[in-house]
Amino acid sequence: IYFDLDKSNIRTEAALDLEKILDVLNQNPTMKLDIRSHTDSRQTFKYNEALSDRRAKSTINWLIKNGVDSSRLTGKGYGETQLVNKCADGVKCTEEEHQMNRRSEFIITAL
Repeated sequence: IYFDLDKSNIRTEAALDLEKILDVLNQNPTMKLDIRSHTDSRQTFKYNEALSDRRAKSTINWLIKNGVDSSRLTGKGYGETQLVNKCADGVKCTEEEHQMNRRSEFIITAL
């Protein structure tokens, strides 16, 4: 799922994607997920670490609020350390390119 600049709230289109993940979790009651959240490179390294942690928590809280047991979820923020493109500090990028980095990823850790 993707996030708005400097935000950790779940967007409407992100909620639609989370509902699909929720369906998969409900169909697989022993599945566990690790949520890995990221930022773009704008702002400071320290700020982005904290923002990505808030994004991970927001994503996990949405799933818990919708019935997933917290024992099935782990999460961590990675700040700007795992960019999916060339948009590091000082590199001119489009808003769309920055958007690709503002994300939560879902890794299956148990089936």
